[in-house]
Amino acid sequence: MEISNSSTPDVEKKSDVTKISKKKIGKLLIIGLVIAIGMIAFRIIRVRILRNSQTQLPSQSVERQDLQIIVSANGKIEPELSINLSPESSGIIKNLLVEEGDTVKKGQILAYMDDANLQGQLTQAKAEVASAQANLEKLQAGNRSEEIAQSKAQLEEAQANLNKLINGNRPQDIAQAQARLNHSKATFKQAEKELERYQRLSDAGAISQQELSIYQTSQETAYAQLQEAEQALKLLQIGSRQEDIQQARAKVKQLQQSYNLSKAGARKEDIIQAVAQVNSARGSLQTILAQIDDTVVRAPFDGVITKIYSKPGSFVTPNNTGGTSSSSLASSILSLTANNQLVANIAESNLAKIRIGQDVKIKTDAYPGKVFTGKISQIAAEATVEQNVTSFEVKADITSDQKTKNLLRSGMNVEAEFTVGKKENALVVPTVAVVRESKGTGVYILNEQNQPIFIDIETGVVVKNKTEIKSGLTGNEKVLLSVPDVSESQSPRRGLFPPRNN
Repeated sequence: MEISNSSTPDVEKKSDVTKISKKKIGKLLIIGLVIAIGMIAFRIIRVRILRNSQTQLPSQSVERQDLQIIVSANGKIEPELSINLSPESSGIIKNLLVEEGDTVKKGQILAYMDDANLQGQLTQAKAEVASAQANLEKLQAGNRSEEIAQSKAQLEEAQANLNKLINGNRPQDIAQAQARLNHSKATFKQAEKELERYQRLSDAGAISQQELSIYQTSQETAYAQLQEAEQALKLLQIGSRQEDIQQARAKVKQLQQSYNLSKAGARKEDIIQAVAQVNSARGSLQTILAQIDDTVVRAPFDGVITKIYSKPGSFVTPNNTGGTSSSSLASSILSLTANNQLVANIAESNLAKIRIGQDVKIKTDAYPGKVFTGKISQIAAEATVEQNVTSFEVKADITSDQKTKNLLRSGMNVEAEFTVGKKENALVVPTVAVVRESKGTGVYILNEQNQPIFIDIETGVVVKNKTEIKSGLTGNEKVLLSVPDVSESQSPRRGLFPPRNN
């Protein structure tokens, strides 16, 4: 009884479990069906939304226009001429006439060096020139007529004396000498008698010894005159000596040569020597003047004073290096630059497009929206390689008007645009519309069903935001400016949007 009662409940429990399982399966099937229907509906709605949204994507018509082909490069403004000015000779700066930022002209005086020592040498050199010039002029002019006449008179006097010596003394001269002798004898006898008389008086004590000495002196003087008169008479009676005649002749000859020289003037050799002395003195003067001129520091070209290195009172030395090292700057007075120019590096691939005389536009962040103009003046003959990148240095003269040109300062970073060509009536699209997919380069357009399709294209030059289309488009299309999204169920195929490459 107990066994039969225990089996009945188990059978009932199994039947209940079976009923519950069937109900759960039914519910799960219903839920699955609802989810499937919802997903299908969601996909349909999503596709419709995507299709509707694709018609709202921004687009732009393909157009034709002329393109200016431009090569861009980064560059710098650098001076064409730059020099650190220093004096020709070591010295102290006396005056400095300019300040940083001043614009100067070629030949303008910028500074004076101390030239006190040279001024003294200049005075001496001028005096030497004047002395040498005066001596030359004297030699060239010859002797004055008064000097010639004086020389002639001296010659005539010497000649007369010689003739007198040769001809001997005249009887009248001898007679005159005899008369002087007779007079001297009479005078002596008179003096002798006077001395004897006063000697007796002195012996008698009538006169003093001092008074007696007076008559003694008179007697001695008379005796000397008598001796002289006797000698003169003897000389006149004997005549001229041969030695006197020879001496007189020599003097005549000497005076004759002096007279001839005074009439002939200076010798040619003396004049040549005097000319050389004048030239030598003038050369010394020119050297001093050149040294003084070197103390005046002038601008070698038109330019701008960019830096002052030394002030008045500073000692500076000549500097020929023109460098920017501390030693070269310490020996310089100032820095002068001129003719700012563009210096840019052009990639090797673009070198063939660049030529001298080509126009260039220059832009700088210092003046937004302002465009400066220039022309290529020089292309480097040798490439430079930095970080495995080969480029060529290109220089361009700035051709903007002077007022605009002055806005560009040395050292400014700029962007250069070189106009290297022109494409006329080119088929172009916005550069943002060009995409690169796995199948190639192309653009997206909408077909008749407003579906985006991918079109292969061949591109040409790119100028700013425009890209040339060489093939693939006719010119009547509208290209999408952004890449559209499509349903994942749509399998990629030719003409339809392929999966994007991330």
